[in-house]
Amino acid sequence: MSKLKKQLQEELKKAMKEKDTFKRDTVRFLMSTIKQVEVDSRKELSDDDIIKIIQKSVKQREESAKQYKEAGREDLYEKEIKEAQILKSYLPKQLSNEELEVELKKIIDEVGASSLKDMGKIMGVATKKLASVADGKRINQTVKKLLG
Repeated sequence: MSKLKKQLQEELKKAMKEKDTFKRDTVRFLMSTIKQVEVDSRKELSDDDIIKIIQKSVKQREESAKQYKEAGREDLYEKEIKEAQILKSYLPKQLSNEELEVELKKIIDEVGASSLKDMGKIMGVATKKLASVADGKRINQTVKKLLG
């Protein structure tokens, strides 16, 4: 069993003992999503696979929150934001903008990129190396900034 999955199970037990129903339900939902993917793919997921699921869940919560805010539904907006914060706590520490630029400069040198035409090469390498510590949108924007 992956380290992250064990951590989630411990968090679920802790939330149940502390009667923190919101956190319990959020972690439970995440665990059921992980279990569903494992059943569908017929394999046990690695920490990297679980991180991708968490990132996707966070992104969904943030998009929903944005829509709720625009619709004036503060109650649902707050719920989505709170769930996203809980889920983010299980992700590796994200790179700061400066750290991301340093890493991307290394990748740009590594692939020999010189213009935005080389964006595909850079993104291919960068998303593999940095997927767990920066989301694709941030990577894309930073590459454009560095090459543009």
